[in-house]
Amino acid sequence: MLTRELGDYTLLKQLGKGSLGVVYLAEHRFMKKQYAIKILPEELAVDRAFIQRFQEDVSRLAALQHPNIVAIHNVCFHDGVYFLVTDCIVDDTGESTNLYHYLKSLPEPIDEDVLINHLMEIASALDHAHVTEMNGKGMIHRGLKLSNVLVGSAKEGASWYLSDFGLSRIIGCGAVLARSFKSVAETLGSASFWAQAANEETRYPFPPLELAHLSPIQQSFLQTFAFLAPEQKCIDGISSLSHKADIYSFGVLAYYALTGHFPEGFFSMPSEIRQGLKYPWDRMIAHCLRPNPLQRPERLSDTLATLKDEPSEFQGMRVEFPMAESNALRGAHLQKEIDQGLIAPGGMKVEEAEPPQAKSGEVAVKHYTPERKELRSIQPLLTEMRVIPGGTFWRGSAEGSRDEMPCHQIHLDNFALDIHPVINEQFVRFLEYVGSEKDSYHRDLIRLKDARIKRSGGKLSIESGYSKHPVVGVTWYGAMAYAKWVGKRLPTEAEWEIAASAGVERLMYPTGGEIEKSQANFFSSDTTAVMSYAANVFGLYDMAGNVYEWCQDWYGYNYYEVSMQEPDNPKGPLQGNYRVLRGGCWKSLKEDLRCSKRHRNNPGTVNSTYGFRCAGDSA
Repeated sequence: MLTRELGDYTLLKQLGKGSLGVVYLAEHRFMKKQYAIKILPEELAVDRAFIQRFQEDVSRLAALQHPNIVAIHNVCFHDGVYFLVTDCIVDDTGESTNLYHYLKSLPEPIDEDVLINHLMEIASALDHAHVTEMNGKGMIHRGLKLSNVLVGSAKEGASWYLSDFGLSRIIGCGAVLARSFKSVAETLGSASFWAQAANEETRYPFPPLELAHLSPIQQSFLQTFAFLAPEQKCIDGISSLSHKADIYSFGVLAYYALTGHFPEGFFSMPSEIRQGLKYPWDRMIAHCLRPNPLQRPERLSDTLATLKDEPSEFQGMRVEFPMAESNALRGAHLQKEIDQGLIAPGGMKVEEAEPPQAKSGEVAVKHYTPERKELRSIQPLLTEMRVIPGGTFWRGSAEGSRDEMPCHQIHLDNFALDIHPVINEQFVRFLEYVGSEKDSYHRDLIRLKDARIKRSGGKLSIESGYSKHPVVGVTWYGAMAYAKWVGKRLPTEAEWEIAASAGVERLMYPTGGEIEKSQANFFSSDTTAVMSYAANVFGLYDMAGNVYEWCQDWYGYNYYEVSMQEPDNPKGPLQGNYRVLRGGCWKSLKEDLRCSKRHRNNPGTVNSTYGFRCAGDSA
């Protein structure tokens, strides 16, 4: 576990790595608040040109205020390195998720209306920066790409946030390219890279640009190159770079979000790749991707705002670029056709979307469209829930472990909780629905050899007599995925503790001041069927013993000191290394069954004592 001190901050874990530096989760040593810290490349500390740009630009970047731009809180130099202290943006699971990973995790292509709303957030952020003066000009991002767009929590609007604004200029093109080319050399020398590439060629007629098997810095280079505007790839274009370079990158971003591909070389328009689009994306994206910067839109917000207002006759049509033309010649070719009156005033050749017919003697090439998986019509077995009324409650213990202190008051809104942990017959339906024991990131949802669920001949079955027992061997990722499938969530650690204690101040066990083996399953040899013991005052079963239960929160050893200062609906640290488990299990000693007892482990850990129950919001 990383515990390096950097000035007033303690680095907790690495969040990401790219050509602009390494990002860590950090905690302020005195305020106990968490931030994201980007440590810039160490070699820059002796680069006078960098130091001059840093001093000139970074204060203006820190003053850049927009709700969808990641705020810079501090700029520091310590121990030979420069670093930025920024907001730590996390999603509903407490993970730091960029747009690439978010889009890959979706079970189906993102909804058009949802995409327009999120693109408008990024467009608004860029437009705001483009008119904010710095060195006599508007601010330019220069490095817009998937990894620089962070996805926030759905409970707070699921906003998209733009990070690393202006860092490409501060660090310098030479330094960025040098680090990028080094990563390319490492990539080309990697046997695993070529093995993966060969595998992709056997799977697809036209292999997509797949980044998952590459290292973070290799991913960063390939993304950076795909998003560069034509003028950014020319030596003469760098000195006169304008905000139109960001407009081009935005077009690439919209294209990828719609299609899952990058618009490299001669590329198909979105309507050809993704059938049934209801808005004329082709026109908007083609407008942003003009090779000539002067032909691109001036303001992205205005361009997006008119997307839904385009005449219906433009829907289902496509914009064609001649195949024989290179990207560099497309602008000249289009202008010539405009002058000749051969294409529409907007500069696009618009044709009915009829499939091209091969001429005699030509070889017809079929365009590859990724096959979409058919969703299985398997319905979940839902658990009855109890509504826990909100209010002010005591949390923690004055006699327990150090991480349970100090005992303090918190306020919770109404919430609902399953009356018992998820059982095997419920979870097996989920596995049948997803068709795998791993998620889209190849993380374990459950390890069957540690569970009572088995797979034989492709079919799942439950060991005899265990249908009503709580599912075990489930990772935190598996618990989260199941909860999302049934339209619920995992309980926060605070919600779990208050539910276990029935809201009674400083209650030792869910059963009261003492607990006996006739009241819960602990210090035994196996799980028991749920609801085998009496419920607590709230009507909840198995809050002590049987299985440890995953909670939504990251674990923080001293988090209760922060929770005491921020008592409204505490949700744990922004990030961490471990997730919280509560309640004790079938082989626990009595000490582990206390209402305030905290347990934790890596979210990918599999254990025959780990299960979960679901929660939900309640009005």
